[in-house]
Amino acid sequence: MAYRELINKIFHKGKEKMEDLEVYIENSKEIEIKVFNGEIDKYSISESGGLSLRGTNNGKMGYSYTEKIDESSIDMLINEACENAKYIDSEDEEKIFVGSDDYKEIKFHSEGLSTASIEEKIDLVKKLEIEALSLDKRVTSIQECVYKEFDKSRYIVNTKGIDLSDTLNGAAIYVAVIAKDGEDIKTGMGFRLIKDISQVDYKTIAKEAVHEAISSLGAKPIKSNNYPLVIKNTIFADLLSSFASIFSSDHVQKGMSLLKDKVETKIASPLLTIVDDPYLKDGFMSRCFDDEGTKTTYKKIVDKGVLTTYLYNWKTAKKDNVSSTSNGTRGSYKSSLSISPTNFYIEKGNNTFEELIGSIDNGVYITDVAGLHSGLNPISGDFSLSASGYEIVDGKIQRPINQITIAGNFFEVLNDIDAIGDDLEFGLPSLGYFGSPSIKINSISISGE
Repeated sequence: MAYRELINKIFHKGKEKMEDLEVYIENSKEIEIKVFNGEIDKYSISESGGLSLRGTNNGKMGYSYTEKIDESSIDMLINEACENAKYIDSEDEEKIFVGSDDYKEIKFHSEGLSTASIEEKIDLVKKLEIEALSLDKRVTSIQECVYKEFDKSRYIVNTKGIDLSDTLNGAAIYVAVIAKDGEDIKTGMGFRLIKDISQVDYKTIAKEAVHEAISSLGAKPIKSNNYPLVIKNTIFADLLSSFASIFSSDHVQKGMSLLKDKVETKIASPLLTIVDDPYLKDGFMSRCFDDEGTKTTYKKIVDKGVLTTYLYNWKTAKKDNVSSTSNGTRGSYKSSLSISPTNFYIEKGNNTFEELIGSIDNGVYITDVAGLHSGLNPISGDFSLSASGYEIVDGKIQRPINQITIAGNFFEVLNDIDAIGDDLEFGLPSLGYFGSPSIKINSISISGE
């Protein structure tokens, strides 16, 4: 490790003031390419990173960090961590982890991205834009056509013997189109999350974006009522992401989740199984250890409707007298430890998408929602979201609908799942990588005309 000498010096000097220490180093590189009208509209390569020090002092954990990873930062890091520890009021004990046995050795870094040239990536985005514009004359312009790539490395070393490192990369490519028919204007989007640009089918991405826009032209509201509905896979993944905090032990312990005291209790339809899988092939949050250095594990958080566990780091695990579930996470090297899932998804079911739609006589297929940050309450589970999609009549998708609001409660929705599709897809990653198949719900209140 290139940082070995620096880390040893931090530990040698830090031991004079602190009992145990941990260094966390993060480096990341991001590439963004945007095209507009066949020309490069934006091209940027940015690199960032830094070093975080954690240390225990009289039973309290102190944090400090720096962007300057060299010997000139050593004194500042140690002094600030010591000072920080003095002012911690919480009685919760936080410790440096001693390490796990038998870490898996899996490579999550894709050579298919790192070896592709910038010219190849630019060419791919340009082809995507040209294809999207060529498919239908009602597509009047491209709102966005973008390629984004990340490459991230982590190093965790502590005075208790942990010495770990890994790298992870991935990319997203997407196009948003604008379609117009008279005065009616609609947008549509197609995207892929990729690990190898040679396997990208840009024509399919363009086709999906154009179809979404064109098929939404002429949309009108539906009458207000309670309807059975199918929610698109990526939209339900976004909904799962917005409510993911209910599974955090920290939120449970603070009274911010209605799942308190519900472990080993039925909380959802027996059709529902939710998995946290850190070893998912091509997962954007795949890892062999968490940000505390704990060996990651595959686990079913909800198994056939029954809650099996919360997500833990070592701090919250100690409070419940259990082990960490290896979900200790840092938002960045500047952040203190928190909790988040890895690759978090609903297991696919046995129904095709066509079977889900075909099972509904009079209902709705939801393909988009707005207001996920303001229109829901993760504590109560209540939500009220602007939505659009299609009317379902006699088991077939009919006219497009918009200007409707779906309202309900997430916990009730989980219990009201009637069928699950076999079309598992993942949404754009945030603090976690969330996936879902299409989901059929027995009934949800829809406000329209």
